[in-house]
Amino acid sequence: MSALLQELLRVSEKAAHIARACRQQEALFQLLIEEKKEGEKNKKFAVDFKTLADVLVQEVIKQNMENKFPGLGEKISGEESNEFTNDLGEKITVRLCSTEAETAELLGKVLNGNRSASEALANVVHQDVSFTDPILDSLKIDIPQDILGIWVDPIDSTYQYIKGSADIKPIQGIFPSGLQCVTILIGVYDIQTGMPLMGVINQPFVSQDPTTLRWKGQCFWGLSYMGNNIHSLQPIAARERSELPGQPTGRPSVEAEPHAFSAVISTSEKEPIKAALLRVCGERIFRAAGAGYKSLCVVQGLVDVYIFSEDTTFKWDSCAAHAILKSMGGGMADLKECLERNPGQGLDPPQLVYHVANEGASGVDQWANKGGLLAYRSREQLETFLSRLIPNLVPHDMNT
Repeated sequence: MSALLQELLRVSEKAAHIARACRQQEALFQLLIEEKKEGEKNKKFAVDFKTLADVLVQEVIKQNMENKFPGLGEKISGEESNEFTNDLGEKITVRLCSTEAETAELLGKVLNGNRSASEALANVVHQDVSFTDPILDSLKIDIPQDILGIWVDPIDSTYQYIKGSADIKPIQGIFPSGLQCVTILIGVYDIQTGMPLMGVINQPFVSQDPTTLRWKGQCFWGLSYMGNNIHSLQPIAARERSELPGQPTGRPSVEAEPHAFSAVISTSEKEPIKAALLRVCGERIFRAAGAGYKSLCVVQGLVDVYIFSEDTTFKWDSCAAHAILKSMGGGMADLKECLERNPGQGLDPPQLVYHVANEGASGVDQWANKGGLLAYRSREQLETFLSRLIPNLVPHDMNT
């Protein structure tokens, strides 16, 4: 399955290339600027451009995976619908056509005849992009294709993407907002068990060349299947531990240090959770945009946990990071179930699963992480964290 993971990396980089192009090519950037200025759906077009960019990235991922692995495209699900209705009442299905000219013609119907933008966008999506990781060349793990399902979030943190702030300063390596919080998320799961198997997180905007203003990104991946665990951060394990943010060499154990933990949270997190975290983490609580980016902060070791008590993240937000964390010995658990369990019972953390819709829900709510989530790097670390968090929570306040 190294070929599948290699292709996931490649299509994630192609998606990142499209995301960067929409900010760097003049014809496309003007659409973003107009949308930001309006503060709402651009009335000049059949659909707001941010949604079109999302959908197009999602369809490029689907089509490329289907071309390489026939039958897999129909198992790819995501946040966006690819059907739009223009001002003439025509229903348009956005897809990657066989030729660049055909794709440009299709996009022109959505963009109300804006030829320069349609042609620029078609050119970008038809460009070939190469991206690989040598670690995968020697990977020989066979996973049956018929058990695979894939969740895609084509552009996570769309608001930050449209806003386009490039001058936000990080706080201890963590960006509270800005383009750095934008991620492309591709998670593979077992359709029988719902457990994550492979994940790719592509961060398109990491560093900007001060002269050309061109952006460079980075990509992270992980695989966890039948006792095989491998991830792109493994070479880091050989370095001095002091190089890893949040995990310096010689640091006292979490049992001995009252504020040993660090956490990343949403700006909308509930007050009871924030109050409890303050007692557990002290000042080491960071706020950041984007569910994918906050999960990535845990993957990178910038923080110990990402905690979110609301039900407004979805399977496409969490599957990719969950797979990577699982390959590292961590995971992503249902927060509500964690808080209801006795951490001393030695039970396995209640992992999020990805194959079953929420009973009685409709629309996107079918795929919401209803109990919230808790992303962590190791089970031991999770249990110690919960043993400190739970006594500081007032249960009846959790629903306020």
